[in-house]
Amino acid sequence: MNSSALHAAKTRLRSLMKQRLSKLSPDAIISQSNTAFNTLSKFKPYKEAKTVCVYLSMPGSEIQTDPVVRHALAAGKQVFVPYLHKSGLPPGEGPVRLMDMVSLRDIGDYESLQRDRWGIPSIDGATVHERQRSLGELDGERSADASLDLILLPGVAFDLDPETGAVRRLGHGKGFYDYFLHRYALATKTETTSPSDDPSVLLYALALKEQLVSPTSGEAIPVGPHDQPLDGLILGDGQIKQSTR
Repeated sequence: MNSSALHAAKTRLRSLMKQRLSKLSPDAIISQSNTAFNTLSKFKPYKEAKTVCVYLSMPGSEIQTDPVVRHALAAGKQVFVPYLHKSGLPPGEGPVRLMDMVSLRDIGDYESLQRDRWGIPSIDGATVHERQRSLGELDGERSADASLDLILLPGVAFDLDPETGAVRRLGHGKGFYDYFLHRYALATKTETTSPSDDPSVLLYALALKEQLVSPTSGEAIPVGPHDQPLDGLILGDGQIKQSTR
């Protein structure tokens, strides 16, 4: 599939999912979010993780992560959340904006976050340099890298590759997570790893059950060379789909 066909296929599926998810009631989303949280809280990789990155959810259309953030902080985990900022790269040499992961100090810090125009709690840029970062460079300033044990990702739709068994993800189209994971993999390489190794962090998505599509029904996730497969998927009906790649 060439790049234009891939882009068109992703756009079609995003449009289809937007229509499908718009029919879900707020109560249904909260119910699935609670079920997904209960499953996650008993999930061994989460229980053992000392550093967890969690997306901060927008209202509706996805698993709500407020219970996850509160539980992780209360359990003494170090919690990181996404932060979008200007890349500082010259025009044509990379994306204009980048996503990095920065730490939350405590529950009071989390509760103080202001919502952006999409209703997502967001880090105040003025506080970024007081926080730990998953990658040591941000806006030209250096800090020590903080390694992550588990990243919980959002997405628009997911499936299982019928050939490899890998969990595939369709994002919102900005490429923030894929590019972050690429940069994180490069930053955490050691002399014993090969250039083809995946990021040294577990990647799990949280999804409403309606976001899991089936390739046999003609709704396969279109993937390109930069689309990162996941280690697994935790669904709003309590199921855990593990990648067998």
